[in-house]
Amino acid sequence: AWLGVGAAAAAAGHAMPWPVLVAGALICAGAALAPDLDHKAATISRAFGPISRALCEVIDKISYSVYKSTRKAGDPRRSGGHRTLTHTWVWAVLIGAGASALAMIGGRWAVLGILFVHMVLAVEGLLWRAARVSSDVLVWLLGAASAWILADVLHKPGNGSDWLFSAPGQEYLWLGLPIVLGALVHDIGDALTVSGCPILWPIPIGRKRWYPIGPPKGMRFRAGSWVELKVLMPVFMLLGGMGGLAALGVI
Repeated sequence: AWLGVGAAAAAAGHAMPWPVLVAGALICAGAALAPDLDHKAATISRAFGPISRALCEVIDKISYSVYKSTRKAGDPRRSGGHRTLTHTWVWAVLIGAGASALAMIGGRWAVLGILFVHMVLAVEGLLWRAARVSSDVLVWLLGAASAWILADVLHKPGNGSDWLFSAPGQEYLWLGLPIVLGALVHDIGDALTVSGCPILWPIPIGRKRWYPIGPPKGMRFRAGSWVELKVLMPVFMLLGGMGGLAALGVI
């Protein structure tokens, strides 16, 4: 998705330096796991050991409380918070804006922290087979090394610390964009599955405030099904490659 944004940005006259393209794609991949913070058995719950497991417990309870307090008559009763608050556009915008503000206020160390968290999540998401059987410490070290290298490269003049936002004090303001995009990509992917996804909350639709957006029932599929693995994955990999080449001006 971020490679596609890179192609669109280049066409609009705001071409991304290659470090922004690479870092943004990895941040976006990591951020795409974050909406499942409301699910105690999700990949993200294992990413940072007991810290992420505890965080998932807290987010699940918060999400459930928000669901109960805002549901309308048409919304079903439920016992947990999965696919509620963290699967909405509101959550995506808030975490993206929070990351941008943190990067601007906290400077290099805040940027390193944001990169580290998302590099670890990117490894967990993109290399999940290897990550699942390897030591958590090795995954954290890989994330830390990647974050340190990317932060150093981005900080050099012309490499993108001020991409798109060039006024003084706006360095790294763009970091929130791939985080918002990653969360929305996750939500759209969930919307394609049989359960749908309440992306538009708190906008009410009919008798529901948590309306599960999605295509017609016949076009939906189960997560991990052959449609996802054999059709959508190759298509999106091809589109991503084309987007990356277009972003770099190769095509």
